[in-house]
Amino acid sequence: MDSQTSQSSQAPHPPHTFQVDLRGLVDLLSHHLYSSPKVYLRELLQNAVDAITARRAEEPDAPARVRLFAGDGGLRVEDSGIGLTEADVHDLLATIGRSSKRAEGLQEVRSDFLGQFGIGLLACFVVAERIRVVSRSARTPDAPPVEWTAHDDGSYTVRTLPHEERPEPGTTVHLVARAGAGEWLTEPRVLALARDFGSLLPYDVRVGDEAVTDLPAPWNRSYPSPANRRVALARHCHELFGFTPLDSVELDLPVAGVRGVAYVLPSAVSPAQRAGHRVHLKGMLLTERGEQLLPDWAFFVRCVLDTDSLRPTASREALYEDETLAAVREALGERIRSWLTGLAAGDPQRLTTFLEVHHLGVKSLARHDEEMLRTMLPWLPFETTDGRLSLEEFAQRHPVVHFTRTVEEYRQVAPIASAQGIGVVNGGYTYDSELVEALPSVRPGTVVAELDADTVTAHLDTVAAADEPALAGFLAAARAKLDPLGCDVVLRAFHPLSVPALHLDDRGARHEQARAQAETQADDLWAGILGSLRGSAPRARLVLNHLNPLIRRISSLNDPELIGTATESLYGQALLMAQRPLRPADSALLNRAFIGLLEWATHGESAPGEPTEEQGGH
Repeated sequence: MDSQTSQSSQAPHPPHTFQVDLRGLVDLLSHHLYSSPKVYLRELLQNAVDAITARRAEEPDAPARVRLFAGDGGLRVEDSGIGLTEADVHDLLATIGRSSKRAEGLQEVRSDFLGQFGIGLLACFVVAERIRVVSRSARTPDAPPVEWTAHDDGSYTVRTLPHEERPEPGTTVHLVARAGAGEWLTEPRVLALARDFGSLLPYDVRVGDEAVTDLPAPWNRSYPSPANRRVALARHCHELFGFTPLDSVELDLPVAGVRGVAYVLPSAVSPAQRAGHRVHLKGMLLTERGEQLLPDWAFFVRCVLDTDSLRPTASREALYEDETLAAVREALGERIRSWLTGLAAGDPQRLTTFLEVHHLGVKSLARHDEEMLRTMLPWLPFETTDGRLSLEEFAQRHPVVHFTRTVEEYRQVAPIASAQGIGVVNGGYTYDSELVEALPSVRPGTVVAELDADTVTAHLDTVAAADEPALAGFLAAARAKLDPLGCDVVLRAFHPLSVPALHLDDRGARHEQARAQAETQADDLWAGILGSLRGSAPRARLVLNHLNPLIRRISSLNDPELIGTATESLYGQALLMAQRPLRPADSALLNRAFIGLLEWATHGESAPGEPTEEQGGH
């Protein structure tokens, strides 16, 4: 470069303004693209790392260091990267002007180094009022250093500097805090953010004298034994996520450039709760809320991984949903599935501990995956009349696996069914009825049947024929009392003796009750339509236990009114025992029966001062 060119290039250029509305762009970055001002530091680190990567592609032995110095309301970031020439800076500014005009341009510009550098610098205006960049190119060693100074009002200057101002290739970025943002540029905050974002970066990054990087990653380190590895990973999980995991699952997909670990949560979580995973892209933390990284059924783990194949969104705070991410998600899900089957085969104690907490997640997976259901069948717990058992063990005990679809139905019939030798599985919990119905597909020959009122009634003993004539009047009065409620009355002998009455219905009976109730509240047109649906719909039934002493006493009564009151009381008590929601008619019946029993119990008693019949009272 001749002296004339050198002299003119060292003279400051007049201020320019950006080709875009900088204030509007900063608003876009801070309110719509980035989730928090803290990402300014990630962008600075990313620029420095990209610059070093670019230089090392041409000079493999080039130094690879990033230094951050915070204090006095400012921040200085130095890197030994590829650097910029004056022409590069002007190209950079032109790129910002072209690409920031529309949102898709931000993603487009992210694909090349200069564009990343430009958008990353503009992100710093979220916390800075002035940005000064001094850079010297490693590609063009003879080119003078260049200085770019920009203000948050949109003005900037570009000038070249003497060689002695920047003797080595690389870039230094100076930030001056804007009003109210100084806390973001203090050394403790910068160090914390740098460690959060850059702990896995492959280069030497320091804040002052404090190291930022911590390599190799915990999952890439060698340990004396598997037990030592588990302890170290558990410590890492506690530091990262704040909990000690039940176990850890290696996530290693070399083909996809993914390496990391999934930590199993020590307590149950809702399947609807979105998991937040930590995703690093080439060592830089991309997000700590990566929700789409694993299949929905794997809600019982939190994972941290590093990848070089997945594509970030424009904000670099989430993963772009594409075919690559879908393939990685499926492969990671397969790793977790393999871990589960491995526990089933080799470590049943740990599997049992895991299922005590997370059986819901495994059931969610097993209902869509026959192989997983087959593997987990001996381990998944279900509530049954024989206690808490696996379906495999329950099916070995009972030729027919009966199940209920709701918890209420199970509670209603479980004591009676158990006493009669009927095995019942409570299918009312999430996924359980689906898994019971899928049982024959993985255990051929198994008979599965939904338990209904007819099945239970059929297993109860009938009353001796010699006793039936004496009970006819009692049953007629009881049936007349409950017929308006859509409930039949039958008499059976069953155990346990302590249960006087059992209310049985099924979905068909409940639908009929709902239809009848709607018919009474509808206008003439809808009442006619609903009435036409009546047909031979099933009805609920009140099964009275002839072995129960109370039922025997009631059946010997001769007063039809008292029989009716007693029947209503038994019906109400059976409803409450079945934990069924009460209809208005049922509530009225319970109230009426309670008052009736009080009147009967106090019949013939007189209050003090009240005249008796002998005294003329009536």
